Amino acid sequence: MNLVLLLVFVLLLGVVCGLRSMIGAAVVCWGAHLGWLQLDHSRLAFLHTIVSLVVFTVLALGELVADKLPKTGARTAPGPLAVRFISGALCGAALCLSASRPVVAGIIGGGVGAIAGSFGGYRVRHWLTTARALPDFPIAATEDLIALALGLLVVSRFMNPAIVPMM
Repeated sequence: MNLVLLLVFVLLLGVVCGLRSMIGAAVVCWGAHLGWLQLDHSRLAFLHTIVSLVVFTVLALGELVADKLPKTGARTAPGPLAVRFISGALCGAALCLSASRPVVAGIIGGGVGAIAGSFGGYRVRHWLTTARALPDFPIAATEDLIALALGLLVVSRFMNPAIVPMM
């Protein structure tokens, strides 16, 4: 795979982690489970286990519910932002490992994408709910769908051997 295209995918998956921190990890686990990503015999092979698949899927579903609660803190606060950065870095590293490319590029790109997704998603959602006076729940649910669709789109691109040779 062209390194530039891979980095675009890494950044986009990082953005997914910025929007919803656990969806990125869940789609990476599903991608490995479905054979789209090749993580076996790598440092991230644990993402290809059924335990990781279940744990990250449950965490992602829990995050979808928690995001709608009124007491949920801002994603741009230091703690949640750090979790999103780490999730983006992990997911970026997984994409690079699957494509047999430098992991450092995935860590940096995924982390940067997560920060961008966190602040960008917050700004757009805040603008839509305050300046446009739209109700928060439909905006949040739309953001969930965007994150999930974008994550699956990125990870599914790795199932085509013409795009990424499977090793």
